[in-house]
Amino acid sequence: MKQKLTLILALSLLATSAFSQKTKKMAGTKKGPLIGINFNLADFKAPLGIKDPITGKVYSKIKDMNKGLSLTYTKGLSSRIDFGVKLNAMFRDYASIYYGETQKSEIGVELEPSLHFRPFRDEALLSPYLSVGGGFGYYTGRWAGYIPAGLGVQVNFNSQTYLFVQADYKWTLTKKTLGDNLFYSIGLAQNIGREKVKVVPPPPPPVVEPPKDRDGDGVLDVDDKCPDVKGLASLKGCPDRDGDGIADGDDKCPDVAGLARYQGCPIPDTDKDGINDEVDKCPTVPGLSRYQGCPIPDTDGDGVNDEEDKCINEKGPASNFGCPVIDEKIVERVNKAAQNVFFATGSAKLLAKSFPKLNDVVSILKENPSYKVQIDGHTDDVGKDENNQTLSDNRAASVKAYLASKGVDESRLASTGYGETKPVADNKTAAGRAKNRRVEMTLRNY
Repeated sequence: MKQKLTLILALSLLATSAFSQKTKKMAGTKKGPLIGINFNLADFKAPLGIKDPITGKVYSKIKDMNKGLSLTYTKGLSSRIDFGVKLNAMFRDYASIYYGETQKSEIGVELEPSLHFRPFRDEALLSPYLSVGGGFGYYTGRWAGYIPAGLGVQVNFNSQTYLFVQADYKWTLTKKTLGDNLFYSIGLAQNIGREKVKVVPPPPPPVVEPPKDRDGDGVLDVDDKCPDVKGLASLKGCPDRDGDGIADGDDKCPDVAGLARYQGCPIPDTDKDGINDEVDKCPTVPGLSRYQGCPIPDTDGDGVNDEEDKCINEKGPASNFGCPVIDEKIVERVNKAAQNVFFATGSAKLLAKSFPKLNDVVSILKENPSYKVQIDGHTDDVGKDENNQTLSDNRAASVKAYLASKGVDESRLASTGYGETKPVADNKTAAGRAKNRRVEMTLRNY
């Protein structure tokens, strides 16, 4: 493949030199603008051989390369430098690369601006060029960037139609998404610019008295609706201080840009919430843009708006995040159960005398499907900190596992161990340490 590219470049230079004398005689002009379409081939195997000579040549056959099309825009910056933009659509099974899932068809979309540098002027029939640029693309759920650089040949047909043949090496900037590849393209582009028409100056007019323009605004008095005040030609010589296209004489807000349908004033904002009345669904009540100018809703009407209300369909106080307050008697039953949870010494194994009260908690949860329980384990400070932390974790988890074994969904249960970090009594006494070895259960409905 390298020999083929070298041969193409050599032939291009030879052909260009044959037309160099013609090019020198022509005035240097800039290209375009051009609109074109290209056919593309991408070889992702070739870079493997380029980077690792031991692998050997691994250039793909044309039938095995990834195919694609491009829309192109090209514009000359000078007689030897062009700016171009490609919009590529490449067909490749990207999903199988990222996720291991083969799809029927995948399309990678790329945007690629670049510069083309030619040794000869644009008027040459054949002209080789060096291309370098940058690009990024979207490939089945992933973005990737790359840097393309390569060689090409331009064939100029009377500066109206152009043929481009180009070969690039694309260095990927996101290797996990898009590998390095050789990229070949061939396409035609058409000049969409208008040809310059030579203007023949008219014969000099007879000398006559120049028309009057009293305010010197470039609008003759005969056509000037405001002949004594400088104005704009588009407004028949009248001024427009706020630049909204409405003459000051017809503008009810001449110092603030506005719209004709509001007689030159801005779109009103009746409730002063920063959202104009044309898009405000609650124009007389201040609101937020995410609610189209209306206040944050309160579905259940409990005075806690839906963004802060964890029970938007049930009334409750703000102190309980908008959820109904749980009956104190039920809370006391859960607290009583927590005070009657017992474990084997130094172990997370529940003792049987804990079961009756825990079964009462199970009954409460089954009777109230919206309720949830937070289970917290605590220890005294006897022993190593890390051992106490592990023991508190395991004891809280044991209570959670017991409740789950009785049919309570685990999504309604949460357990946490705090070790010896949250004592409720003095660890220097036996009574205090006994109080610190505890399980707490917090009942909530949000």
